[in-house]
This record gives sequence, C-alpha cells and structure tokens, in this order.
Amino acid sequence: MAVRQHRRQLAGLAVLSLVVAAGLVVSPDLVYRQVEAVTDSPTLAAGAFLLVYLVRPVLAWPTSAVALAVGYVYGPVVGFPVALAGTTASACVPFLGAQYFRGDGGLAGRLGASGERFFDATGDLRGMVASRLAPAPSDPVSAAAGLSGVPLRAFVLGTALGEVPWTAAAVLAGGSLETLAAGSVGKNWWLVAAAAVVALALLVQPAREALT
Repeated sequence: MAVRQHRRQLAGLAVLSLVVAAGLVVSPDLVYRQVEAVTDSPTLAAGAFLLVYLVRPVLAWPTSAVALAVGYVYGPVVGFPVALAGTTASACVPFLGAQYFRGDGGLAGRLGASGERFFDATGDLRGMVASRLAPAPSDPVSAAAGLSGVPLRAFVLGTALGEVPWTAAAVLAGGSLETLAAGSVGKNWWLVAAAAVVALALLVQPAREALT
C-alpha cells in the first residue's frame, strides 16, 4: 500500500512539473493567432475551442484567456454560454485528477484536510461559489476541491455560478476587440471587483461562526 501511494505521489509531482513547464513554454498568444485565422468559420472555431478547453489545464492557461478568444469570435450573446460551459468543463480536469490522489497522505493529504475544514465551515456549494468568485487561479481551486472531497455536483454548479462575472468580463472584452490581446480582460474591472465583494460576503458568516 505504501509503495502504491509513493508511486502515485511521484506521478503527481511529474504531472505538476509537466504543467509548469508547458505553461512557461506555450503562451495563449499561440491560440490567439490560430483563432484569428478561423474567425470567419464559427464551426471550425468551435472545434478549436473544444480542444483548447480540454488541454488548457495542462498548459496552465487562465480561463479568462480562452474566454476572451471566445468572445472575440462569437460576440457576447453566443460567446458567454459557450465560454461558461467550456470553463466549467475544463475545471473538471484538475478536479478529477486531484480526486485520484486524495487520501495519499503527504502534501496532498495536508491540503485535503485543510480544504475539508474550509468546506465544512462554508458548505460545499457556498464554498465553491466563493472560491470561484475570489481572485484566485482556477486550477489550484479545482485541485483543492478534488482533494477535499467536494461532491462533483456541488463542484460543477458552484464553478458555473462563481465563474459568471469572470467569464462575462472576458467575453465582453473579447467582443469589443479589433485584435486579440491577453491584457484586455481588465477593461471590465468593475465585474472583477464585484465578484471579490460577493465572495467576501459569502464567507463572512461561516468565518464568524468558526470564530465563536
């Protein structure tokens, strides 16, 4: 049993190293160049986005970077549900991967125990929504939820709800661009600020209960 856990921990470190290396080598600008080439073919673009959303966690790209490109191609009306669905589906990759390593002890076990305390205080759904609304990287949040034993249904629903303002900001920014540029999401900073405020409001009551 110990040998099996050791092998799984080594596999986890190898995957993490691969993600870090891929994120450093491959930039979202590569996708942007390809997207601009297929803008006139929404069907072809849909296939490209499906592939991008599947590999996005491996490349450590932020979800907003892909949502920006979706908004650029489809506009805000069609782009928003497409980007939200893609973001939610893509978040399941690190979530399910982390579930595989749950209970192995070591660093994964400590992170899982810490996450369990958080979700015990907030509730699975509220904790997921607050985690997504907070200005934190998507994939570490997904992995932490997987290690913490959050049910898949609460994870998917909480992710979809919590990603709404971030996805909307990125899609709206992409829909207004003449040329794709990675730094354009910040144009809708007010949506980002509102998301942070709502996340804080969701966590106030559980924090107060935990301290009393």
